[in-house]
Amino acid sequence: MTASFDTIPHQQLMRSVARRIVDRGILKLIKMWLKAPVEETDKDGRKRLTGGKRHKWGTPQGGVISPLLANLYMNRFLKFWRLTEQGRKLKAHVIAYADDFVILSRGCAEEAKAWTREVMCRLGLSLNETKTCVRNAHKERFNFLGYSFGPHHSPKNGKRYLGASPSKNSVSRLKPRISAILHRGNNDPWEEVCAPLNRLLKGWSGYFGYGTCAPAYRAIDNHVMTRVQRFLVRRHKVPSRGTARFSRDTVFGELGVLSLCAKHAMRPRPWALREAGRRAG
Repeated sequence: MTASFDTIPHQQLMRSVARRIVDRGILKLIKMWLKAPVEETDKDGRKRLTGGKRHKWGTPQGGVISPLLANLYMNRFLKFWRLTEQGRKLKAHVIAYADDFVILSRGCAEEAKAWTREVMCRLGLSLNETKTCVRNAHKERFNFLGYSFGPHHSPKNGKRYLGASPSKNSVSRLKPRISAILHRGNNDPWEEVCAPLNRLLKGWSGYFGYGTCAPAYRAIDNHVMTRVQRFLVRRHKVPSRGTARFSRDTVFGELGVLSLCAKHAMRPRPWALREAGRRAG
C-alpha cells in the first residue's frame, strides 16, 4: 500500500510536530516550508505553481523536509495500529518505510485493507489506489521497496520456494542510468568513464544484494556489456560490433568494469557462514 500525503492537513501535522519540538523559531520555519509555493511541470510541459500561503494541506513535492514530516505523520497511523491491537485482531504485521507500507496478514487481508482505508480517511490521508492491492504471497508476487516478494522457482531443480529478488522495475530503472554515463558525447578518458559506472553498479548491488539476485545481475551485466561495446566501438571507430576486440573478458577484466555476477559468485553463502561460525564455536 502507499499513502498519499498530498492531502495531509497542516493543522494536525503541526500538532504532531509541536509534541516533539518546542522551539518556536523551528516551528515557524516548518510552517514556512509547508506554505512555500512549488513550481511543477505537467505532462504537457506547462509550468504551474502549487501550494502557497492559502494552502492548508499536503507537503511540498520534493521539499527537503517533506519525507521527515510524512514519516512523522505516518507514525500516527502506526501508533493507532498498536494501541488498538490490530496486529492481534487481524493476525497481521505492518512493515512501513516512508509512505510505502505492507500489511502481512494470515487470512484477514481484506479486513486489514478496509480498516486501513477508514483510519487513513480519519487522518486526512488517502490510499493510492493504483498502488494498493491484496496479494496471496503463496501464489503471486508483490513489490515493496524495489524488491519482488513471493513465489520463486529454483533454476537447478525447478522447485518452488518463497523468496525475494530485485524487481523488474528496479532493473529497468538502472539501465537508463548506465546509458547516461556511456552516452555518445562522453569524451572523458576511459578511467573517468569507468569510475562512475562502477560506483553506480556497486551502489545498486549493495542495496539489491538480498535474496535471489543472480537473474537480475545477469541482466545488468548483459546490458553493461552491450553499452560498453557500443561506447568503445564509437570511440575507437571500430568497423564492426566490437565483440572480438571488446570481449566479455576484456570488458570485465582488462578494462576494469565491475561484473555483478562475478561479485555475487564471490559472496559468502549463508551455509558457509554458518559452518564457519560452528567451527569457531
